[in-house]
Amino acid sequence: MDQDRVEDLPFSGRTVMITGAAGDIGRATAVRLATAGAQVVLADITDGVATTAAMCAEANPAATPATTSFDVTNEADVERAFIDLGARGILADLLFNNAGYQGGFSNIVDYEVGDFRRVLDVNVTGVFIVLKCFARTLISAGLSGAVVNSASMARGGAPNMAAYSASKAAVIALTKTAAKDLAGQSIRVNSISPAFIGPGAMWDRQVELQAGTPSQYFSSDPAEVAEQMIGSVPLRRYGTLDEVAAAALFLLSDESSYITGVDLEVAGGAV
Repeated sequence: MDQDRVEDLPFSGRTVMITGAAGDIGRATAVRLATAGAQVVLADITDGVATTAAMCAEANPAATPATTSFDVTNEADVERAFIDLGARGILADLLFNNAGYQGGFSNIVDYEVGDFRRVLDVNVTGVFIVLKCFARTLISAGLSGAVVNSASMARGGAPNMAAYSASKAAVIALTKTAAKDLAGQSIRVNSISPAFIGPGAMWDRQVELQAGTPSQYFSSDPAEVAEQMIGSVPLRRYGTLDEVAAAALFLLSDESSYITGVDLEVAGGAV
């Protein structure tokens, strides 16, 4: 990729932090951002982030991906990571706040309190902490920017997913408040809500766990569960990782410069 071509790319000159960068959605979005010319900062607590970094480097040899590791639920750990990145001369002006934990599947009367707390800690407190540290860093530098938080169509109340559904509803409320609080600093905050996305580990896990959890909504046969899920989507298919990534890129880009406080459904018409 020659230098003139790099400078013409839509995210040329932008630096984007992606949390949960080792996961399916984080990886797909990171690679698409790198392809679009962004300097990517890949954050995750698993070794899989190295694979994402290699894929980003292949997508855009002109930029070297940066990696970092922190626990999103630990404010001191997140603050340390931002300080370390600053010492390396890295300042992200865009954030895909994507780290999350789906938790277990069970009827609400059987749901474990410990797992419920863990889901909310990662998906809500973790999103809040990263957003807070990112915004503080950006404001201190006198820069504008944009954030996309990962929500989910489960926020409407998915059966057997009490913790996850509650956490993603909270992410949308947090997004709307943050959009208002940070508007004065020209930091836009939006979220995306994917529905059923596949193929991959997320799709397979959800199908298998819904099949394994007795309910009036899904069969006990994973193949039938997959058909039932797809049948609930007006477009009659699941979405792709690239379609989710495209939505995130739109909300991070200048193409959405007058959009803030919005949740964009990536759901094929599902509600």
